Amino acid sequence: MRIAQIAPLWERVPPPAYGGTELVVGLLTEELVKRGHEVTLFASGDSISKAKLESVCPQAIRLDPTIKEYAAYEALQLSRVFGSSQEFDIIHSHVGYPALMYGNFSATPIVHTLHGIFTKDNEQVFATHRQQPFVSISHAQREPRLGLNYVATVYNGIDVDQHRFYPQPQKPEYLAFLGRMSPEKGPHIAIEIAKRVGIPLKMAGKVDPVDVEYFESQIKPHIDGQHIEFLGEATHTQKNQLLGGAVAMLFPITWREPFGLVMVESMAAGTPVLARPLGSVPEVIRDGQTGFICDRVEDFVKAIARLSEIDRHACRRHVLENFSVTSMVDGYEAVYRQLLERKFAQNGHLHHSRDRVIAV
Repeated sequence: MRIAQIAPLWERVPPPAYGGTELVVGLLTEELVKRGHEVTLFASGDSISKAKLESVCPQAIRLDPTIKEYAAYEALQLSRVFGSSQEFDIIHSHVGYPALMYGNFSATPIVHTLHGIFTKDNEQVFATHRQQPFVSISHAQREPRLGLNYVATVYNGIDVDQHRFYPQPQKPEYLAFLGRMSPEKGPHIAIEIAKRVGIPLKMAGKVDPVDVEYFESQIKPHIDGQHIEFLGEATHTQKNQLLGGAVAMLFPITWREPFGLVMVESMAAGTPVLARPLGSVPEVIRDGQTGFICDRVEDFVKAIARLSEIDRHACRRHVLENFSVTSMVDGYEAVYRQLLERKFAQNGHLHHSRDRVIAV
């Protein structure tokens, strides 16, 4: 198949540090190329891929302080994609609602993977274009009242081989937190939990401009470099070491997390996850087997006392069986075939890809 992948321009693909969507797009793209598909990746110019790379900006936009209007470059990107739509059999968008308007005028089938949440401001846009095909990254992410045309749920996957397994946590023991320093991710709750149990907490993540005030007032005053340590943004290797060496990873979110890739990354390293029961959490971790689902701070405290019940090998097996790149790409290939079959049924003839016929 000839497949177009549309990635956000904010981060490169794959991201050097933080960037869950871009990491997923990168893994998906590389595995599709490996399987023999002709893939074009529309992403920032500093992206690294074996696919054909098309870009409207030389580097990730967040690295260029001269760019003030992200939407302008996004419009350029989408114009380039859909201006050449006849060159593809499938267009796969990961940029949310901006691609919906273009999809209405595309003869090439398009599918939208939703990586975020619905808001009061954007849900009307999605509902207006509800007939287009959508993929959710968890069942909890869906909003049935909007009536969107979901064709599948495909869980995000990781390359497990790129995540070192830690059969035992490091000594002295510590708790880990990895994520944006934002109220939604709950680092302030992680700090409270660590102080309650008397175990050091190591935190890593980026601070977006919108969250600077929160970080300065709610997080920074607690950082002492000993009991509460902040490491800043972490590379892949640093993330794996941080998670793998921890006795547990805290995920005390305050929002409906669409997926939470860090939970998978932690379990792949062998480290159990302690998380609040919001959004996708009950779908990603197995309560009592790969971590514990905790509602209140008191529940986290009790769960930490039970960590010896968790088999770190079981954590990694859970990821291998449910959240591998292979599983994710199998799911997306099935979606692509479904859309091509639908187009075949509507057109009443085979869909040709250059000089060959696509098997549907």
